[in-house]
Amino acid sequence: MRFAVALSALALPTLLAAQYQQGSALRPDQQLAHDVYKQLVEINTADSVGSTTVAASAVAKRFRDAGFPDADIFEGGPRADKGNIVIRYHGNASGARKPLLLLAHLDVVQALKKDWSPDLDPFVFTERDGYYYGRGTADDKAMASIFAANAIRMVREHVVPDRDVIIALTADEEGGGNNGVDWLLKTHPQLVDAAFVINEGGGGTLRNGKPLFNGVQATEKVTTNITLRATNRGGHSSVPRPDNAITALADALSKVGRYQFPVRFNEVTRGFFTKTAALETPALGAAMRALVANPRDASALAVVAADPRYNATVRTTCVATMLSGGHATNALPQLAEATVNCRMFPSDTPEVVRASIERLINDTSVKVIARAAVAPPAPSPLLPELFDAVTGVTHELWGDVPVIPVMSTGATDSRFFRALGVPAFGVSGLFSDPTVDARAHGRDERMRVQSYYEGQEFLWRLTRALTSRGAVP
Repeated sequence: MRFAVALSALALPTLLAAQYQQGSALRPDQQLAHDVYKQLVEINTADSVGSTTVAASAVAKRFRDAGFPDADIFEGGPRADKGNIVIRYHGNASGARKPLLLLAHLDVVQALKKDWSPDLDPFVFTERDGYYYGRGTADDKAMASIFAANAIRMVREHVVPDRDVIIALTADEEGGGNNGVDWLLKTHPQLVDAAFVINEGGGGTLRNGKPLFNGVQATEKVTTNITLRATNRGGHSSVPRPDNAITALADALSKVGRYQFPVRFNEVTRGFFTKTAALETPALGAAMRALVANPRDASALAVVAADPRYNATVRTTCVATMLSGGHATNALPQLAEATVNCRMFPSDTPEVVRASIERLINDTSVKVIARAAVAPPAPSPLLPELFDAVTGVTHELWGDVPVIPVMSTGATDSRFFRALGVPAFGVSGLFSDPTVDARAHGRDERMRVQSYYEGQEFLWRLTRALTSRGAVP
């Protein structure tokens, strides 16, 4: 089953509602995106068992077949299985504008077939009931395939932008120790030197099947992992004592689990809540405005924080994610450990978070150990060039849908560019309903078929708008 998206260059929102008819053929550029998407999803690129090099090579072949010269295709990485690919599409150099970088990662979080629904395989691209299923369909092979297909479309349609367009598809964004963006910036910075970056992290929000707003990620939380470690001399379990490593750890974790970090705002989140207030219920909207006006308003905070997504947007969060302890059923534990995953608000630092947890636990028998982490970089400036283009294309495709700057609660590779002062934005035009489609990293990950092709059209028009002064996308 296929869904058609017969979008003209000046498509109106009223046309979009009738675009998705079952059994219709895809346009050639959509078929290409579909084929790249399927190919990437079916290549296992999980850190522990997969290879991003295989995926990068597959994309490189498509670019070579489309006529890209080898000089404009870079393949490389720190390890044989950690390949990255960077492609440069040359524009009219007379404009002398720095390039636009389109960034997506090829790696995915590990997925096991036994953990998914019986009729789904995480590494088999499956279309069903208006969705594409498979590991990476949402995070992040949708954008990777769209960027690749749209670049090839530029070649086929002989588009000449007024700046170079760089497409970078990279390794280990999800972890694994060989982050492709970090490696490229340290070893081949000239390949990804750009005016600004378009990446994952943003996207549209659906409510009751209709677009609510289109989010542009301009800042993000950064992860720091903290180990809580309780040790003890142990002994025979038949002679228990008050000092017990597992009990001490459990007490510490209960304190962490109940703790709420202070409310924080920055330019991005303040704008997010101010604009989102107009889209929410009157009670929630009023609470959002009150909290922006006074972050110490406990009544307003209680209403806003009742939604876990909004709660995670106003503060640093720390949550226990892994646990181990003891060595025998008949022995007192000598060691108990837990990993606490913290997502830091950009104004916090790893040491501030670690020290806060240490004071909270207030138990010298439990060590609080922060793993190596960097402080979150400053938010990207809300560039009019970017936001005007996003707003224009959003209104072309979906009507009077607001564009709102957002802070993502998860980390992306944009942080590496922001740390260097290069503006980076999460924007995709891929709409989803967070109440039913928030499946990235989890079971039965999926992407709405309609959203995929709308996102492809959005990113095509946005790329044209950002690389063609005065041109109609």
